Amino acid sequence: MSDKNNSMKQIIEFRVEKLNKLRELGVEPYPHKYEPSHRSIEIISNFNELENQTVCVAGRIMALRKMGKASFIQINDGKGKIQIFIKKDNVGGDVYDIFNLMDIGDFIGINGSVFKTKVGEISISAEKFTVLSKSIRPLPIVKEKDGEVYDAFKDKELRYRNRHLDLIVNDETREIFIKRTKIVNEIRNTLNTKQFLEVETPVLQPIYGGANARPFITHHNALDQNLFLRIADELYLKRLIIGGFEKVYEMSKDFRNEGMDRNHNPEFTMLEFYWAYADYQDCMDLVEELVRNAAKTIGGLKIKWGEFEIDLSQKFEKKSFYKLLEEETGRDLSKITKDEMLELCDANSIKIEKNSNIGQILDALISNLVEPKLINPTFVIDYPKSISPLAKLKRDGSKDIVERFELFIGGSEFANSFSELNDPLDQRSRLEEQSKLRDQGDEEAQPIDEEFIKAMEIGMPPTGGVGIGIDRLVMLLTNNRWIRDVILFPTMKSEKEQK
Repeated sequence: MSDKNNSMKQIIEFRVEKLNKLRELGVEPYPHKYEPSHRSIEIISNFNELENQTVCVAGRIMALRKMGKASFIQINDGKGKIQIFIKKDNVGGDVYDIFNLMDIGDFIGINGSVFKTKVGEISISAEKFTVLSKSIRPLPIVKEKDGEVYDAFKDKELRYRNRHLDLIVNDETREIFIKRTKIVNEIRNTLNTKQFLEVETPVLQPIYGGANARPFITHHNALDQNLFLRIADELYLKRLIIGGFEKVYEMSKDFRNEGMDRNHNPEFTMLEFYWAYADYQDCMDLVEELVRNAAKTIGGLKIKWGEFEIDLSQKFEKKSFYKLLEEETGRDLSKITKDEMLELCDANSIKIEKNSNIGQILDALISNLVEPKLINPTFVIDYPKSISPLAKLKRDGSKDIVERFELFIGGSEFANSFSELNDPLDQRSRLEEQSKLRDQGDEEAQPIDEEFIKAMEIGMPPTGGVGIGIDRLVMLLTNNRWIRDVILFPTMKSEKEQK
């Protein structure tokens, strides 16, 4: 056994001894209930009214200074931290003996009067003390000095694998997830105010679709058939539009069996909404409003994103797909051959498979040459049909351009939208093309969903649809560059067992 593991074993054994001692003294170390009267933030904010008043607080011990017959404790109650002063003469010798069995990490309850120390720190003088939970395993705290707690819990992977500890010792982590909830709530509030109906659609699907991605496959024993974890909500939400709901949205978990990087996690949160009688222009306006409202609810419209300062109060720009590529390459890519596109890739050191289709090549070119440079909020509009099988053709009579936009901020994508295809014959034709690509080895191409086509044949009104990656939006608004920093429990590779 390593010295580290041996040391941890000794600490746990020592704490278990304290636990047993508490029980010998007639103390229940894990009581059923406790009712605090105040939170730390209330006491600190309302000190003038609460000074010398008796309050009841509860929280986890984060710092502990024992000084003979008197001690100082710092507890965290989830709303903040507050100092506790406990004196043997005030609580009695028996209670103080129980207190001496406490460690950093334990939960306690305190009844006492509010006061301010000589150095001006708002504190509580303990009159009663209650054990609420004895911590057996120590927190990753290495020392405490001058009232400040220093921790060694900075390794990213350790924090992801032990999010409970990360939340305990790193206040900034707690703040990220509080902001995430505020962002999600504000998005819901905006959509609800506009009479969108929140719905739930199947996670397990007999046929996956709605996006180009590789699915996770599972098997249902009773039905003896394979099912897929959804990669998108689109096809079911469109069924609801066909069924007569005019505005629907879903905030859901989606799953894609693909690589992991700073922007991708196999399990992620997606917002999709569909809006009957609207188009991609209407959706652009709503997406802009959603992003602004979310930003305002957690701070403001001027945000930091890495080295960039971004002003979300300015009207978002609109630039066409092919125009952006032409500005970057000097060539109109809508008028050149596949071989010429491959030459462009080679000239710009863009790796691409020689058997890639036109859509894959165009996507690689814009992803590498254009998107990283779109710092200010920009809607990239009017995409080629080859990479947008579910969007309507542009109403100017084009045969190859569809009404689609993607929103880019700080060089990253945050939303995708179509004027949705509602011609069932055209839809079938495009999904058949996708099916051919699958047969040719494109594992991310979509299969034909015959039930969806049948639903489309009933008739779907003109519709605008949008997908927004919630995790990425939270990254943007909290200035975090890794998706794992905004997901409470990100997907991680299994740890090898320690020998």
